[in-house]
Amino acid sequence: MAENCNHNCSSCSSNCADRDPKSLLEPQNEYSNIKKVIGVVSGKGGVGKSLVTSLLAASMRNRGANTAVLDADITGPCIPKAFGLKDRVVGDENIMYPVVSAAGTKVISMNLMLPDESTPVLWRGPVIGGVIKQFWNQVAWGDVDYMFVDMPPGTGDVALTVFQSLPVDGIIVVTSPNELVGMIVEKAVRMADMMNIPVVGLVENMSYFECPNCSEKHYIFGESKVAAMADQYNIDAVAQLPIDPRVPAAYDNGEIENVEFEALDTILAKIESL
Repeated sequence: MAENCNHNCSSCSSNCADRDPKSLLEPQNEYSNIKKVIGVVSGKGGVGKSLVTSLLAASMRNRGANTAVLDADITGPCIPKAFGLKDRVVGDENIMYPVVSAAGTKVISMNLMLPDESTPVLWRGPVIGGVIKQFWNQVAWGDVDYMFVDMPPGTGDVALTVFQSLPVDGIIVVTSPNELVGMIVEKAVRMADMMNIPVVGLVENMSYFECPNCSEKHYIFGESKVAAMADQYNIDAVAQLPIDPRVPAAYDNGEIENVEFEALDTILAKIESL
């Protein structure tokens, strides 16, 4: 407990152990009915977190669920490109409407609000945190079975804003097969534990390359450590995604909804069981 605590969490910015994580939750608006919120996180950048977010949302949509993506990576948003979205967000001073993909996934992202997608966002943490809250409570999401929140890398202001302001039901940790994997996973798991949020699954991206001629698996970035990490932190839903040139091509062409990985089935089943 912080010194001179007045026991009023709503007026305090400290993140002490006695804080009720639900005390800062932003309410849903009357135009939204979101049932489950899943955060997709990583301890570092460049591991394919946005790719995994897009694949999860598209795969759950293919299973018949109403899905949405809240792109919380305000300064580096790339979700719209994966879904081939070009339309701008519309609305007024009270409510905004998400842009809907070809298959029906609803998306809100800073890149859908800028005059040009290459325009940089030069904002400090508090402003970014305010935008994320607006993405939650000032967007008419409608009925959503699963909302996936694409987080920026690390455990800074944005992660804290999402975990304190949104009713996150669980997180998916994304990593890659290299020597940093232990540190990446541990940071994410400890962050989730501090916020009392369960780790739903662990995805190792770029896990291996399968030769198209002989089907032999080549571990280009080193042998996988994901199984050992999952055992260490009692994570029972694990996926290993291969290096497949067709996947980045589909992402770049806005056709991520045409890609499916059976390797994600365990993760998807775990999400459905929440």
